Amino acid sequence: MRRVAKLSAACIASAALAVTATACGSTSSEKESSPSSGGGKGVKVGLAFDVGGRGDRSFNDSAARGADKAKTEFGGEIKELTAKTSDTEADREQRLSDLAEAGYNPIVGIGYAYAASMTKVAARYPKTSFGIVDSVVNGTNVDSITFTEEQGSYLAGVAAALKSKSKHVGFIGGVDVPLIKKFEAGYVQGVKDTDPKIKVDTQYLSHGSDTSGFASPDKGKEAAQGMLDNGADVVYTAAGSSGNGAIEAVAGKKGAWAIGVDSDQYNVPGLAKYKNSILTSMVKNVDLGVYDFVKSVHDGKPLSGTHTYALAQDGVKLSPSGGFIDDIQAKLDAAKKKIVDGSIKVKTTP
Repeated sequence: MRRVAKLSAACIASAALAVTATACGSTSSEKESSPSSGGGKGVKVGLAFDVGGRGDRSFNDSAARGADKAKTEFGGEIKELTAKTSDTEADREQRLSDLAEAGYNPIVGIGYAYAASMTKVAARYPKTSFGIVDSVVNGTNVDSITFTEEQGSYLAGVAAALKSKSKHVGFIGGVDVPLIKKFEAGYVQGVKDTDPKIKVDTQYLSHGSDTSGFASPDKGKEAAQGMLDNGADVVYTAAGSSGNGAIEAVAGKKGAWAIGVDSDQYNVPGLAKYKNSILTSMVKNVDLGVYDFVKSVHDGKPLSGTHTYALAQDGVKLSPSGGFIDDIQAKLDAAKKKIVDGSIKVKTTP
């Protein structure tokens, strides 16, 4: 049985809340940042990104912010390897091994798909600290960084229900896997608890080992357009960069709202022309988890075990950017309070 450590408020406060759901592994691209000045000996961080990599405006970008913050504070360098949708388990294992052999420490796998490969590689390199986002890996040298996505998504559902005029909303998931089912479960429960009469459409862009649903903006746009045509006026998308396409589709319909995910997508420069259609974002602070882990290695006290970033500590939250949920904030705060005190139990499966 693994030790599960809940983050304290003090731990959360140690990192800036910047604002993410997913992962894979043969390298489609590599990027190495230049060394920067800083105190101590700096850090040499290896990042194994999910499909989409840095620049997805969502999940991977949130992780990148955490590593960038650590590099700015401590100095050092970052090596980035990005997954392809065609990756095999052997590809993911090779990617992590390559980073370990090159002396990167810590190494962070950004997404659940690295779980099996990290289990093997971490055992082979016991002196290297590994971190994994969105999964739990047993190992004395592994920090499992998890989030209560269902709790933040519940609040997204409450917001959708309160803002929908057509009494019809939608959810788009990137890949039909347990992690993304947590987003769906929380969202649908939040909608139904707020107004049982509201219809909720759900659609997944890919299934099983096919991770293309996390990196296909065209699929996201098509799915969102279908929901809009069917009468939905609020669409929540948990699908990595595919969500960019969904936001674009929603922006094309007057009176419709998109709910972003992982990063505060209202403030993402690449989505600026659509920001007035982004009601809110279910921010998943992957940057916090990555930063805290890298800092622990830099300080000589590497985190291990499972660390869960929950709603109570703003590990997940709704973004107020744009002011579009200001009029319903009191109701959202009331729902949050009930989740935190246990009055509302949020489901993790639909």
